[in-house]
Amino acid sequence: MTTSTQTALFTDLAEGFTPHPAPAQQRYGEAGLFANRALWQIIEKAATSTPAAPAVTDATGTLTYAQFTDAVRARAAGFVAAGLRPGQRVVLQQNNSVQFAITLLGLLRAGLVPVMTLPAHRIAEIAHLAAGADAVAYLTEDGRRGYDYRELATELQQRVPGVEHVFIDGDPGAFAALPDADPDTVELPGPTDPDLPALLLVSGGTTGLPKLIARTHNDYLLNAHQSVRVTGLTRADTYLAALPAAHNFPLCCPGVLGVWSAGAHAVFTDNPSPDAAFDLIEKHRVTITALVPALAQVWCAATEWEPADISSLRLLQVGGSKLAQADAEALDAALGPITQQVFGMAEGLICYTRLDDPRDLVQQVQGSPMSEFDEVRIVDENGDDVPDGTDGELLVRGPYTIRGYYRAESTTGGQASLSFTPDGFYRSGDRVRRLPSGHLVVTGRIKDTIVRAGENVAADDVEENLVAHPSVRQAAVIGVPDASLGERICALVVASHEHAPGQPLPLAELRSFLADRGLAAFKLPDEVRLVSSLPLTAIGKVDKKALRAQLDAEPASAKS
Repeated sequence: MTTSTQTALFTDLAEGFTPHPAPAQQRYGEAGLFANRALWQIIEKAATSTPAAPAVTDATGTLTYAQFTDAVRARAAGFVAAGLRPGQRVVLQQNNSVQFAITLLGLLRAGLVPVMTLPAHRIAEIAHLAAGADAVAYLTEDGRRGYDYRELATELQQRVPGVEHVFIDGDPGAFAALPDADPDTVELPGPTDPDLPALLLVSGGTTGLPKLIARTHNDYLLNAHQSVRVTGLTRADTYLAALPAAHNFPLCCPGVLGVWSAGAHAVFTDNPSPDAAFDLIEKHRVTITALVPALAQVWCAATEWEPADISSLRLLQVGGSKLAQADAEALDAALGPITQQVFGMAEGLICYTRLDDPRDLVQQVQGSPMSEFDEVRIVDENGDDVPDGTDGELLVRGPYTIRGYYRAESTTGGQASLSFTPDGFYRSGDRVRRLPSGHLVVTGRIKDTIVRAGENVAADDVEENLVAHPSVRQAAVIGVPDASLGERICALVVASHEHAPGQPLPLAELRSFLADRGLAAFKLPDEVRLVSSLPLTAIGKVDKKALRAQLDAEPASAKS
């Protein structure tokens, strides 16, 4: 590849990316925060110092660091041989596995930029993200886990013609298999600009479809290294990736990237149920894992009947949504004082409770920022700072927090500027209270978002698809407290004239309709209620505060 061609590709990558302003970049650089290396180099130290140590394991077996490095280089060479070029974006959608690990680092080693989608995403989200990223390839797997991603790939290429390449883990069908090639016969790309995007994370979707979050080599390495420091991760640890590893939490907090940077061992599973996960913990002497609160509840209860020995666990991270104090206390009673609360966002800021924090504090707070360079403001509805102990919206700015969504105008309908203040603070949409100690307590959401089992669900995304149903004239979606899920999704529906009066609107029918429209499974309503009308505010918007009061007053027979 000529120098001019590579320059053009990286110029295209930079289009729509918002870097730190020069003064901030200089300040962070002078403080020595950035490694100025490529993200894929995260495994180099272990590959050199402990090549025979286990790096990654799944049900198919284990690769040492030497084997893992060789597999990554071969996969990178395969992408280059297939015609992909540095700076191009590739949508990555795989379940937890050794192949996911090889592919992720292979993409990075080839200079490609993975778009980190989740196994639960369907065509609505995948097509939106592929188009927004201007992706040239889609990498996924076959149908062996119960959903055939090859069918999604066919529809994706129809919707987004720019996706020229499709690679399949498993039976490729009409597409190409995962590419591997001899790295000695293919020229792999050289150094990259560490301040350009390394990968694109996917937002939780606080408004509409998910947005693209560009994380650079420098800021994501900082994210991993700071997380390793706070969690005390060493090469003696074994980490169980039980949550989907494309999530920021199990990917880099410290997640598998932090694990490999420390020379530790990552074990992958796509079945986080206690009966499966506990056996893996016992077999591999797992020391660290990460869960969402709903799953942590299940694990906590399962300790009473599961026979596996999980005493090797020294750290159980719980995040993704708020962990109730009663659940934190129950975890301590069942497992000992090993729970660490984690609160953060793919856009940047990560907060942890510390390993030496008093247990009564750990049970009540969601952590404090992991870097002294994290700038946190808590403001009222007028944007004015509130005193400690007062609820307000969390704003954040810092060395690993983005300054804008990637290609924001095309992926957010031009509304992305509402997520950032003029001086670069990210508006998280979280309602929090700061203690004098600096710890944050999450008290709710500012934005219209439902946090279901750790997944952010934008109410308007579900509502827009609901009203496409012939029996639905109006729809409003709200979160209802749920002991297992944190919040469940309740759809309140005004029936259209086509709907037979007095007849229920079956939940199964609505869920099937939404699934057919390509919505991810975690966005589907858990209950539906027919209402005669939706209350409105003075300016004509649905009054969800009044709607919640109305929901409480509805008889149980209104559910379907």
